[in-house]
Amino acid sequence: MPVQKYVPLFPDKGAVITVRMVAGHLGGIRHYKENEPDNQKHYDSVVASLERFQNDPLVAPPGTKFSYSSYGFNLLSAVIESAAGESFLSYMQREVFARLGLVHTTPDQNSQIIEQRTRFYDIPKDGAVENAEYVDNSYKWAGGGFLSTPEDLVRFGTALLQPGVLKADSLKLMFTSQRTKSGEETFYGIGWFVRKSASGKLVYEHSGGSVGGTSQLIVYPESHIVIAMANNLSNGPWKRAEVEAIAEQFEAREK
Repeated sequence: MPVQKYVPLFPDKGAVITVRMVAGHLGGIRHYKENEPDNQKHYDSVVASLERFQNDPLVAPPGTKFSYSSYGFNLLSAVIESAAGESFLSYMQREVFARLGLVHTTPDQNSQIIEQRTRFYDIPKDGAVENAEYVDNSYKWAGGGFLSTPEDLVRFGTALLQPGVLKADSLKLMFTSQRTKSGEETFYGIGWFVRKSASGKLVYEHSGGSVGGTSQLIVYPESHIVIAMANNLSNGPWKRAEVEAIAEQFEAREK
């Protein structure tokens, strides 16, 4: 389904960009630029934030190349908002966070008082920890901009181990690697990387990085092991392989 069916204001790029392409990073929409300006600007809606990239050229013809794009998920949030007939954030709160019991997950709204919201930190080249720069994350929903905890991330991953909030067919589609038009496997389904772990086990995973935050979520669907790590530091001190190594210890005990 072309994204313009739900978001008519998104410009025609001369080729069909489907919702599924965007969800699998095959839509050709660009990612963030280094030191991209105006991260302090507030957007009152997810549709308004599309102005940051909607008029930029595609990085590749739709369907031809896997090119990771958080901005693509901005466009998906506008699709969801249109299909649901309500604001994206209210839909997420009712249909995702509340239904899954994610009581510590919420949009990072700078103007609101959010209980137990941490400060965010950065480590510049001189190695001294300092406060991260001020950012208004309204520019990046749904590609980021949510506050959560490792416990809530584990609840979220666990909810996707079996049909429930999503039907079995939807889960299968989400965790099946998409392919380019030439048949090349992307190792990315819908919102999740689909890979093999160091021990050869199937895993679904995703990392997160923001100004003042780093996270990693790994799901082992066969053994039902879910591990999440998060901290309030840009470019966190651990690597993805180290998080997987912890999960592998639990995986070994299951044998």
